[in-house]
Amino acid sequence: MTAQRRSGQNVSLGVHYAVHLPAPDDFPFWRERARGLVQCDVPPDRVSWIEPGGTGDLFAQGPARGEKRLPVPPAGAPPVRTSQRFLTVARSAALHSDPARFGLLYRVLWRLQCTPRLMEDMADPEVRRLEELAKSVRRDAHKMHAFVRFREVMEEDGTPHFVAWFEPDHHIVRAEAAFFMRRFANMRWSILTPRGSIHWDGTTMREGPPARREDAPGGDPVEALWRSYYASIFNPARLKVGAMLSEMPRKYWKNLPEAELIPQLIAGAQAREAAMVAAGARAERVRPASLAEVAQGIAACRDCPIADCGTRAVAGEGPSCATLMLVGEQPGDQEEIAGRPFVGPAGQLLDEHLARAGIDREAAYVTNAVKHFKFAWRGRHRLHQSPTAKEIDTCRWWLEAERVLVQPRIVLALGASAARGLLGRTLNVTRERGRAIPLDDGAELWVTVHPSYLLRLDGEARAQQERLFAADLAMVRRRLGEA
Repeated sequence: MTAQRRSGQNVSLGVHYAVHLPAPDDFPFWRERARGLVQCDVPPDRVSWIEPGGTGDLFAQGPARGEKRLPVPPAGAPPVRTSQRFLTVARSAALHSDPARFGLLYRVLWRLQCTPRLMEDMADPEVRRLEELAKSVRRDAHKMHAFVRFREVMEEDGTPHFVAWFEPDHHIVRAEAAFFMRRFANMRWSILTPRGSIHWDGTTMREGPPARREDAPGGDPVEALWRSYYASIFNPARLKVGAMLSEMPRKYWKNLPEAELIPQLIAGAQAREAAMVAAGARAERVRPASLAEVAQGIAACRDCPIADCGTRAVAGEGPSCATLMLVGEQPGDQEEIAGRPFVGPAGQLLDEHLARAGIDREAAYVTNAVKHFKFAWRGRHRLHQSPTAKEIDTCRWWLEAERVLVQPRIVLALGASAARGLLGRTLNVTRERGRAIPLDDGAELWVTVHPSYLLRLDGEARAQQERLFAADLAMVRRRLGEA
């Protein structure tokens, strides 16, 4: 479609317009000029978009040369068609270092006037190129977020000033200033780059000229601590050199204090991995052959901090061939004293409900996901503390040993901690109760609340929860009959 047919304006096809941008990252300036040119029906081949000469003009000010030669949109010119997708992609693509990017942006904008859904056509070469530019800019911004390393220098007045050096591929410095301003709002810092600098004093953001690598400090005392930390968390078993170089290209290594350790860590990865495997093999335990061996093993276990609290382990009890296994969270104060599971207030309430449901506790195997009592002193009293997920997972080995020996057909988990001890993951009791969850050995897992939860309620809330608890036990009783 010709320019004359779109708006009727008489445009001389011999006129060529030059738009001099004041800065290579000035998307708002480009957008305003592009809108006016489209409204004047100036086709893309009649416009040249010219950046400032050299990267030193990143923060140049003043009017753009040649701007007066641009045509003025006529009164009543139709609005420019665009899309939110185009604006989103264009803002990023405009920051690319490709000198042809603004011409590409204008060509796509021009075509959008006749093809409003052009941005949905990923087979279109210009749309695809625009997306590639935007993706490259986003990746450069991600690298800046990840690989900027501040080094502390002291000003003459004794205040700390943190300075970083970064070499971006694209014109992202000003666009990413807000990210660092939010993250390090209370620090006084500067980021120096060959494309320009930004400085934050805790209140005001300033822009500065391009810098050189030697303008940034070479290191500070904290970096030795950081290198030590990085070496300690380096996992040779998960090392993938190709993926690491893709995410952290070598060009950034010279600015990262930990990078000097990477070659030696890679070189020693195989030996460290072999040592880890050997240590794991030495630590592997043989499954107990009886419930008595389980009790002896948990009494001697010191795999988690709970075992070092001075309490004794409480093993499960019940028939070694029970059809039903009841699993609670952990022994409480009275259980630890008696050395038996579920003998305190929660256990007594459980016994009452089991009797009403017609379930014989003496025929069930009763145990806990965690075998030691975790508590905190409150005056002269020991108050229950919930075990962490890691503590539950550590003790899961013993719970699995019990289940392998007893081989119950039905397992009832009393509370979320018990369920995690059986499944290895946390689940929502309210959402999962009332249905069977198959276990890997063919047994059924049913989930309900812990009796201690009922003890914390009163009035109608407790009555309602006790009805739900009774319904859960009734369902288990029916499954026991069928089993």
